[in-house]
Amino acid sequence: MKKIFALFLLAIIATVSASAQEKGVDQQNSRIKDSSINRVPAVNGGKTNTGTGRGIDFGKGRTVIPPPVANPYRMSVQNDVLIKAVQELMRDRKLILDETVSKPDQGILISQPYTFAKGAVVTTSDLNRLAEVPQTSLLGWTRARYTLVIEVQPLGGSNTNVSVNARIEGKSDGIVGAEWVSLRSSGIAEQEFLIALVEKVTGAPPPGYEPAP
Repeated sequence: MKKIFALFLLAIIATVSASAQEKGVDQQNSRIKDSSINRVPAVNGGKTNTGTGRGIDFGKGRTVIPPPVANPYRMSVQNDVLIKAVQELMRDRKLILDETVSKPDQGILISQPYTFAKGAVVTTSDLNRLAEVPQTSLLGWTRARYTLVIEVQPLGGSNTNVSVNARIEGKSDGIVGAEWVSLRSSGIAEQEFLIALVEKVTGAPPPGYEPAP
């Protein structure tokens, strides 16, 4: 009789212990769930085994494209000073002033065609950067050149406007032979010259312009 009572008592103790352990697991799970309720977009809550708590950030690490510089661009310098700076910058960039069509006394400065790419592979890449090349074009490009037209216009006092336009041409070798084809400028050649001109005159890039890293 005592053995039966002892076995019954052991069975009751084992049942209570198992129930307590089971309740402890539930309570622990409940605490884990409670700590993870506060979820917002891009936050993983209490699930920290997938990173540091932040989700995917699609904008992080992208190269920031600087805003385009105004063209024409207004500068607080005298007309003759700006014309001289343009001529010096053209020489720095290996551009030759076309004296037959330029009129420096009227603020019109035109370069001779400058070849900036040679060879099929390099020309195709550089031409697509500086010009809008039709995607349907089947021409094989072997050379590329541009002509810069710079106009300096006084606004009165010490304010002056300067505008830059580029004429882009690509040389193709077709069935009828080699020929130069005029293409629409993408604006990059003009922007590069304007930014360099502002830095030359003022010693700093245009306000609000931050070069891409």
